[in-house]
Amino acid sequence: MTEPTVGTRPPTVLTIAGTDSGGGAGVAADLRAMAACGVHGCVAVTAVTVQNTLGVSGFHPIPPETVAAQIETVATDIPLGAAKTGMLADTPIIEAIVDACDRVGIGGDGVPLVIDPVAASMHGDPLLADTALEAYRTLLFPRAVLATPNLDEVRLIAGVDVHDRAAQYEAAKVVHAFGPRYVLIKGGHLREDTDVCIDLLYDGHTFTELPGPRFDTGNTHGGGDNMASAIASGLARGMTVPEAVTFGKRYVVEAVRHSYPLGKGHGPISPLWAVRSWWEQDV
Repeated sequence: MTEPTVGTRPPTVLTIAGTDSGGGAGVAADLRAMAACGVHGCVAVTAVTVQNTLGVSGFHPIPPETVAAQIETVATDIPLGAAKTGMLADTPIIEAIVDACDRVGIGGDGVPLVIDPVAASMHGDPLLADTALEAYRTLLFPRAVLATPNLDEVRLIAGVDVHDRAAQYEAAKVVHAFGPRYVLIKGGHLREDTDVCIDLLYDGHTFTELPGPRFDTGNTHGGGDNMASAIASGLARGMTVPEAVTFGKRYVVEAVRHSYPLGKGHGPISPLWAVRSWWEQDV
C-alpha cells in the first residue's frame, strides 16, 4: 500500500532572474533563500551567465517571449504570494516582463512585486545594458511594492553618489519618486560605517533605519538576491512590507554570519543556518 503524503502547500514566490553557474547568486540563491524562509520558489529565467567566484565572463539573454511565457505559465497555474526580480539584462526583456506581469496580475495592486535592480555583479561585471536603466525607472519601479537597490545601483539609476548617511536619505527620496511604494537603500557598501551595516527603508513619509553587524568577510556573493528573496518570502507569508523587510534583514545577517569560502574568489552567503540539519539526525 502506498504511504500517503502529509505536506500542505506552502506560500509561493516567483523569481524572475538570471542564472549563476557558480551557484552563489541568481536563481540558485533565490531558491535556496526561499526554501530557508519557508516558501516554494518558482522560476522565470531571464539570462544565463557564465561565472564563478572570480567573476562573470559572459551572459546570454533569454528571448523576451520565452521569459514572458515562463511568467504566464507559472502564474496561470500556481497561486503566487509574491514575485521578485533579479538580473533582467536589457530593455526588451524588461518590457516583456512588464507586459506579462500586467496580464497575470503581478505588481501594482496585484501580487506584490519586489524589484532588486541588478546592474552589475559584485566584481563590477556589467549585467544590465545601460539603455535599460530608463526602463527600470519608468516601467518597473511604478509597479513595485518595494525596490531594493544597493549604493552602486542607486548611483546608476538615480544619479546619487552615496558616501554618507545624508546622501543615503537623499537617495531614498529620489528612488521613491520613480514610483515604488517603499524603497530600501541597502548600506552594505557604505564604508563610513565600520562596525554596522544600516539599511534605510522609506515609504514616502517615514524613514526607518535597520542596523545590523558588519562582518569582516569577502564572502558576500548573492547578498542582494538573498535579501530580496527573503523579503518576498515574508510578503508571501502575509507580512506587511516593514515586517517583511525586518524579516529579510534578520535572514541576511545570519546568512552573512555563516558565509563560506568557495573557489578562488568571493564565496556565497549561506542559508544553511536556517535549515534543520536533518542529515545529521537519525532517520
